[in-house]
Amino acid sequence: MDLAMSQLQEITFLKEKSKLLGFIRSRVSSAEEAEDILQDVFYQFVAGFETIESIDRSTSWLYSVARNKIIDRYRRDAARPKQTGFEMPMGREDDVPLSLQDILPDLGNSPESALLREAIWEEITEALDELPKEQREVFIQNEMEEKGFREIAEETGVSVNTLLSRKRYAILALRKRLQRLYDSLE
Repeated sequence: MDLAMSQLQEITFLKEKSKLLGFIRSRVSSAEEAEDILQDVFYQFVAGFETIESIDRSTSWLYSVARNKIIDRYRRDAARPKQTGFEMPMGREDDVPLSLQDILPDLGNSPESALLREAIWEEITEALDELPKEQREVFIQNEMEEKGFREIAEETGVSVNTLLSRKRYAILALRKRLQRLYDSLE
């Protein structure tokens, strides 16, 4: 790699590092996890630098890779067994998913999958913005920040059943939004 290309990578890294870290940090549960993802993003940036069409596109490329890494990390973490501390009450729509993970497709590493991951993340972000504040907050605290419902209830003074209901409505809204995206892609 020539010196000019190396300097261009360094300048881009220094320019985008703090904004990109903030973007990642707002979507993961810890600063350490955000740093790990940022490191992965910039490793991929250096490794794939020559494939980026132009330096003007490097910022959008970095954010796309960051979104993909966040979703990949989220999928990996969700595959691990977790103790949820609650059961879905019997006799109530047992098929309603209780987590975002339940409504996300399992994607590979193809370029098409990367584009679909980006589209899914954009839909999720837009759908979260449209949710009522109470639903959005419980969803983010439980799904993104990995807080348990009892912990959220203690912090907010809202009952666990109310929080479960809000999360359920949030998941239903996200599922509906993602279904429209999936239907439009068929």
